Amino acid sequence: MTIQDAHTHFFSRPFFEALAGLSPLPGDVGQKLQRVAEQTGLALPDDDLDAHRDRWLGEMDRAGVERMVTFASHPAEAEAVAAAAAGAGGRLLPYTLVDPTQPQAPTFVERALGSMGFRGLLMFPAMHHFDPGADSCNAIYELARAHGAPVIVHCGVLVVKLRDLLGLPRPYDLRYADPLGLVPAANRFPDVAFIVPHFGGGMLQQLLMAGMQCENIHTDTSSSNGWIKTQPGKLELADVFRSALDVFGPERILFGTDSSTFPRGYRSDILDDQRRALDAAGADGNAIEMILGGNLQRMLPAS
Repeated sequence: MTIQDAHTHFFSRPFFEALAGLSPLPGDVGQKLQRVAEQTGLALPDDDLDAHRDRWLGEMDRAGVERMVTFASHPAEAEAVAAAAAGAGGRLLPYTLVDPTQPQAPTFVERALGSMGFRGLLMFPAMHHFDPGADSCNAIYELARAHGAPVIVHCGVLVVKLRDLLGLPRPYDLRYADPLGLVPAANRFPDVAFIVPHFGGGMLQQLLMAGMQCENIHTDTSSSNGWIKTQPGKLELADVFRSALDVFGPERILFGTDSSTFPRGYRSDILDDQRRALDAAGADGNAIEMILGGNLQRMLPAS
């Protein structure tokens, strides 16, 4: 079975330095990051981009992962992620964060999906305070359609631990984080693949309704799915998979781990947990193969 991960963060040195540069804590960028590393045991990314890329490729080899989506999680990281993916032999599929409230966003996306080689887009409505279904996002979705690029729209609970460690404010407004808010855009752009990660991040019922309404809305399974604690009753991950399979079918569910930092590296534990949950949910071999790799292969074939 081919494993392909649809949701990881590259988290290169430029990402860490960009957030540290915004931090109100005392000291220069290097001092702030060093304190974070000492407090958490986090291994800061290597300054050598090739070394950081190769470390991820080694993790993929260890875990038996053929390809994985990796995010530029800050605009300052886009160049680094594009360069790393270009040197990864097709094994890293780069997506970039875009904030559609910024006037330059369409110009950036056109370059990202064109000459920079990005394969998909990542949006955080709760962080950037926009309605993902609004007409104001149309220019971004038009470009995604033109390039065949999936669009991940983060919904539900949002926690960025590095921001907290650096003393940055939490701008997240969950009023923008409802998966149902994506429905108008999905209806206007039926040939764009929209992906809501983390099974909706605590808004499972809304995600299921959105997925039933729109055939081009997908979900991914990424993270440890701690949002389950917010649900009534004793919901288990197998229950979540069972509900998602009932609505989305195996064709619109993409496996992901949300792997991001070292020394933890690639989250093989999440892969193992999800395999067990799929078995408990009664998924057959064909469905498991589609979720764990086939769907991403079909959505983003080798270029």
